[in-house]
Amino acid sequence: MKIIEGNLTAAGQKIGIVASRFNDFIVGRLIEGAQDCFVRHGGESDNLTLVYVPGAFEIPLTAQKMAESGKYDAVVCLGAVIRGATPHFDMVANESAKGIATASLKSGVPVTNGILTTDSIEQAIERAGTKAGNKGADAMISAIEMVNVVKDL
Repeated sequence: MKIIEGNLTAAGQKIGIVASRFNDFIVGRLIEGAQDCFVRHGGESDNLTLVYVPGAFEIPLTAQKMAESGKYDAVVCLGAVIRGATPHFDMVANESAKGIATASLKSGVPVTNGILTTDSIEQAIERAGTKAGNKGADAMISAIEMVNVVKDL
């Protein structure tokens, strides 16, 4: 049986990052984690492009445009949607996730979802580099691996 499995080497890859300005005190840590992960896996910081958008809802369109541009091997989406007292959380969380998946499928380029969806600020802080790891780094490592899987296919 032939097995195709991506490796975790980022050398030569060009990655786009789309990040929400909303909840920047959390998203900034996700960006740092993603950049650190990319460099630790052999990528060069100069091969990263960061685009800021207002909020998580605006991430999918930008991710799709970046993926379709032909300039990036993958796109990493970073944001933080924290539950409030209204149903707005559910709409933004669901639609951003659906849009990210659609961008990847339409473009054929790996687009990873590093948007936190948490019930509290404390949970977001935990996932942005404290006791629950850094989900920005997790989204980047998925992008690196998927670039290599797609190349092998």
